[in-house]
Amino acid sequence: MVCYLMSKISAITLNTFKEAVRDRILYAILAFAIAMIGSTFILATIGVGSGPKIIRDIGLGFISIFGTLIAVFIGIGLVHKEIDRRTIYTIVSKPIHRFQFILGKYLGLILTLFVNVTIMTWALMGLIFIGEGFWDFRLLAASGMILLELMVVTGIAVLFSAFSTPALSAIFTLSFFAIGRLLDDLRLFGEHYAGPVGRAVIRTFYYLLPNLGRFNVSAEVVHGVPLGEVVSGMTILYGSLYVVALLALTSLIFQNRDFR
Repeated sequence: MVCYLMSKISAITLNTFKEAVRDRILYAILAFAIAMIGSTFILATIGVGSGPKIIRDIGLGFISIFGTLIAVFIGIGLVHKEIDRRTIYTIVSKPIHRFQFILGKYLGLILTLFVNVTIMTWALMGLIFIGEGFWDFRLLAASGMILLELMVVTGIAVLFSAFSTPALSAIFTLSFFAIGRLLDDLRLFGEHYAGPVGRAVIRTFYYLLPNLGRFNVSAEVVHGVPLGEVVSGMTILYGSLYVVALLALTSLIFQNRDFR
């Protein structure tokens, strides 16, 4: 039974991956990302004595930004595209659970992100190798945390894609991304400057919304801080559980939609 369910999910995953790699916007974003990562080599020449730090800092920033753009602009159309092309009617009429459809679509985009993040990471590592003469494998750990962050962002994009239009889904997802990155600062602001009601509201948002700042380890990589102090099992568990919760909510919403 499990193998039967997994075979359907795998088929949807591979089909989604094939559709994604045929999307021209994916190659445009990837090419621009690699070009921007390459430009950090020029920016590094401006910084006296801090060139290697600039390359790592800006390079990891570009990987995160362009990975997010891929997650958003492809993720928001995963479900809506099937509805718009009316292929969803064929899919739901087959002996397939809707949660399998959502999970397959999600995993297909994650596979696409994995390939693209890997390409961008090795491009950055190659740039550092040219400039410094060694492979900085700490960047692999940093890109792994970026990928975990993108898994959460993708879950948010797929969630909104299940019941909203692509334009609104993009706005909502980018808003969640921005808030998630600033959540620690928002909580700190609330603890010092907000009143009792304001602090209660901010704390509620802090625990409900995804704290994407937990996955950002670029500062530690840049300054040589041991990653074991920040890349903890609790952080990985936090991201994994948040993804599961997002997919469960998406499946529940999608299950209750009437496509007749």
